[in-house]
Amino acid sequence: MPLSKRSAKQDEGLQITAQQSRYAVDAIDAPATKEILIKDLTISVGQRELISRATLHLVEGFKYVLIGRNGEGKTTMLRALAQQLVPGVPLNLRILLLGQTRELSAEEAIGGLQIEEITVLQHVVRSDAVRELYLKEEKVLSDAIDSQETDSTSIPRAYRTISHQRLQRKWDEGNSYAERRSGARGKNARKALLIVEEELKMSQERLAEDLSKLDATVLSQETQAVSEMLADTHTALEMMDAAAAESRARTVLLGLGFPPEKIDDSMMKLSGGWRTRCDLACALCQTADVLLLDEPSSFLDLPSIIWLENYINGDELKDTTVVTVTHDRDFADAVGQELIILRHQKLEVYKGTLSGYEHTKMKKIKWLTNMKEAQEKQKKHMESSIQGNIRAAKKTGDDKKLKQAVSKQKRLDERMGMQVNEKGHRFKLNRDHGGYHLSNRSEINIPEFDPIPKIRFPMIPADLRFPGALVNLEKVSFRYNKKSPMILNDISLTIHYGERLGLAGLNGSGKSTLVQLLDGTTTPTTGTVTRHPRVKIARFNQHVVEELAAIGQANPALTALQHLMELSQLPEKDVRGCLGSLGLQGSVVSDVPLQRLSGGQKVRVALAKLVYSPPHLLVLDEITTHLDVETIVALVPAIRDFEGAVLVVTHDRFFMRCAVEGVSPGALSSRAAMEAEEDEDSSEDDEEDVLDRHKGTVWRMFKGGLRKLDGGMEKYEEIAFKAAAKLVSKGLGKA
Repeated sequence: MPLSKRSAKQDEGLQITAQQSRYAVDAIDAPATKEILIKDLTISVGQRELISRATLHLVEGFKYVLIGRNGEGKTTMLRALAQQLVPGVPLNLRILLLGQTRELSAEEAIGGLQIEEITVLQHVVRSDAVRELYLKEEKVLSDAIDSQETDSTSIPRAYRTISHQRLQRKWDEGNSYAERRSGARGKNARKALLIVEEELKMSQERLAEDLSKLDATVLSQETQAVSEMLADTHTALEMMDAAAAESRARTVLLGLGFPPEKIDDSMMKLSGGWRTRCDLACALCQTADVLLLDEPSSFLDLPSIIWLENYINGDELKDTTVVTVTHDRDFADAVGQELIILRHQKLEVYKGTLSGYEHTKMKKIKWLTNMKEAQEKQKKHMESSIQGNIRAAKKTGDDKKLKQAVSKQKRLDERMGMQVNEKGHRFKLNRDHGGYHLSNRSEINIPEFDPIPKIRFPMIPADLRFPGALVNLEKVSFRYNKKSPMILNDISLTIHYGERLGLAGLNGSGKSTLVQLLDGTTTPTTGTVTRHPRVKIARFNQHVVEELAAIGQANPALTALQHLMELSQLPEKDVRGCLGSLGLQGSVVSDVPLQRLSGGQKVRVALAKLVYSPPHLLVLDEITTHLDVETIVALVPAIRDFEGAVLVVTHDRFFMRCAVEGVSPGALSSRAAMEAEEDEDSSEDDEEDVLDRHKGTVWRMFKGGLRKLDGGMEKYEEIAFKAAAKLVSKGLGKA
């Protein structure tokens, strides 16, 4: 089938190319709705094909969750859609990708403000390029009308300038259409483009004219045109409710957890995590036909995550198609009407949630497996009977036995295979098995899950030699200086070998500061911190992916294997074994540069740096941020089997319940339950013993204090729901 290819673009040094059937492109060039239907979609990065002849169908206003393993191409697919690289996607659709609004350059700082002077609120409001364009045109036109008495050339200058800019945008759009069309349609598109080029050339000449010598008739016509332009601009701004942009932006920022004082403060003061939240606010405040959210819950605390769930499902985005990539199982179930699974270069669609997909597929696997096993038993019995009839016929010369054997063989050929069709109806040969086939029924094909990756790291730390708590905090308080408020106040905490602790709380509540006090990075203002003399503490930092990316950029040829060998001074065999136990094997560790690894792969490298020599206390600060849902499930048994103490800081409800509270992943995930059933080496008694022994506690950081949650993560989720409701009411009050 002929293919149509959209011009490739360079993205971080890689060339992304997308193509599809040319006939499908022609069929949806002028859609009546905002629906996207792409057939035979192929997306490649360089020479690597990520998606091959798949079908992508996005219905207007639906909410989708896109899942797949790290490195499968989820982010690349979203970028290809957002950058208008996919043929067949109507160019009149406004597609917005989370993070696109970050590029606020100096020339885009409208109103003469420098970037340093722009507040967070101003940045979010001005991120809407369409609104800003209309506002800019409105200002130019209004200023021209106001100054016409002192400057007679102001109105024609404004009219010709804006007309020229609009023509330029029309040419850009026409050029895009001409590039993606071929044959007669392509010829017509290029003819139309030549007409626009002529108009653009004439417009440029009009701009260069001496406006002071204009004929009175021309001046009158252009004055009338300016008035009509201004009226159209006012109408467009009213339709998008531009006047309410600031109040809407403030509501979203408050919902995402921004303190009021930070909203009106400079953009330059935001850290990386707050900038990510600001990017999300920019995306949510704009009018888009298709909104692509890549890991929107990263760096959000639980109340903000719950607020975001409600916002996506609310009236604000009811007409917007939303595609979300997320690792958070609870968040995915809350925001997805349909699930898109990127697997083996294909896109599989399920009408429901991630948990529903796993449950339904698991039931289908069990049902088909039982059907196939039953048919195998029946087949063996019938084949044995057939062979017996044949032997009896040969021995006695009884034709009746031979006819019985032929009859049974016919029944065997007709009955073996699928008993129902794909819709669950009774199988009919003329309807469900048309064409030429070697069998009368379709073969029973049992669907499969990709196996959950196996993650193992060294389990037993070095001997402490004598007993005692690993770390003990007694009445600890901390602040940066005498003038600053207390971040931590009168905290006492003891961590023993083998314990599991979870730390939950709002961003900025002091969780990271507490972790720094534990590992000795920070010293307390008051109180004492006592550590075991032989304790080794290793901390996974939530910004480790950015740190590894910086290391990779500084040394583009550096691989994960080389990096860990230089750090550990271990032989290559041992380093490969450590990386392999975390799911990094073969050429990925020895040939692929560190900076080219996906976020999830960088997390594995960072974890290997911590556990090649097992610590007594392993601190995992937001380790799930860059991991896919399957790897998060795989990480739970690795933490469960680890003999040392583990402190988990996370907003992921599933991970906290499993890694800290000892809930079996199978109780929360049908997929994990099936994997556990298939694991023949595992013993239920041994597993229950490990879960009981390592069942931990959840602590909550709030207003500088630390309190144990008797109800665990379930109790904290109740608190978070109440906090999310307050964020909504606070936003409405400010609005």
